[in-house]
Amino acid sequence: MRAIVYDRPGASDVLSLTERDIPAPGPGEVRVRLIRSGVNPTDWRFRIRPLSFDEVTPGQDGAGVIDAVGPEVTDFAAGDRVWLILAQHEKPFGTAAEYVVQPISRVAPLPDGVSFDIGAAIGVPALTAHRALTVHDHGPAHLGPGTMTGLTVLVQGGAGAVGNAAVQLARWSGATVVTTVSSARKELLAKAAGAHHVINYRQGDTESAVRAAAPDGVDLVVEVAPAQNNALDLAVAKTGGTISIYAKNGGDEYSVPILETYFKNLRYQYLVLYSLHAEALSRATSDVTSAIASGGFRIGADSGLPIHHFPLAEAAAAQDAVEKGAIGKVLLDIAET
Repeated sequence: MRAIVYDRPGASDVLSLTERDIPAPGPGEVRVRLIRSGVNPTDWRFRIRPLSFDEVTPGQDGAGVIDAVGPEVTDFAAGDRVWLILAQHEKPFGTAAEYVVQPISRVAPLPDGVSFDIGAAIGVPALTAHRALTVHDHGPAHLGPGTMTGLTVLVQGGAGAVGNAAVQLARWSGATVVTTVSSARKELLAKAAGAHHVINYRQGDTESAVRAAAPDGVDLVVEVAPAQNNALDLAVAKTGGTISIYAKNGGDEYSVPILETYFKNLRYQYLVLYSLHAEALSRATSDVTSAIASGGFRIGADSGLPIHHFPLAEAAAAQDAVEKGAIGKVLLDIAET
């Protein structure tokens, strides 16, 4: 099979397309013939770190068709369409290949009529967004129509992949969604994703604009850049609100004023999928599968998430595009459907 591999850390030129044996599934595992692979920032970030394995095939996200099952597998069969969850976490071989073997805990059914593009696009972004939206004291543990009715969510950076997923999933679940963006183009994308109020933070007073959209404040903030935005988050969050932090764009550190924070009974919830407990990951997988089945999560420019396709052989260029801040979702085309 064709696979992208690297055996040393470095720039994208360490990636190479090579031939490797097709793996066989073991007990509790399935083999997936991949159609699409999703590319995430963690792919290039992991690539520049010291390796934990002699050779790595990148790729946490992907979608395809099961073509072989191992012993003790009863929930899946050859021919099932599936999407994958954290396929390369603690493993050397991810989804930038024609085949991948995964334990069934990392495999979810891809509903009929849902494209492989969507299956490869959800993974890390949508599961991260789900976690960010389900940690509020008065919010739901599961997402779905009506589960966030009455809540107001501020999504910082609503045109990014996680931001787009947070906007779509919160809107699907009935929340009022306010989001910030940095350009007119991103404003159009955030509106297409379904945000009720879109604020260009480069124009005017952002706090006043958020207050105008949410006079009583926001219940939950989905935060991509805490070092830049903490003062704004504190100013607009309701008493008892939650600030969910999933990235550190714009700085590595920030200070928190203690009195202002604890008199508001605020919760800071940090989150990363790679150490998330299995129950929360399972809930997120189930809810995201329901969202894509019912149209609660869509892709494409008309849904605020442009898709950029690269052939498998151009995995280096695909990772470079993500590292340079491509707007939308980058996918590797591995096979025809």
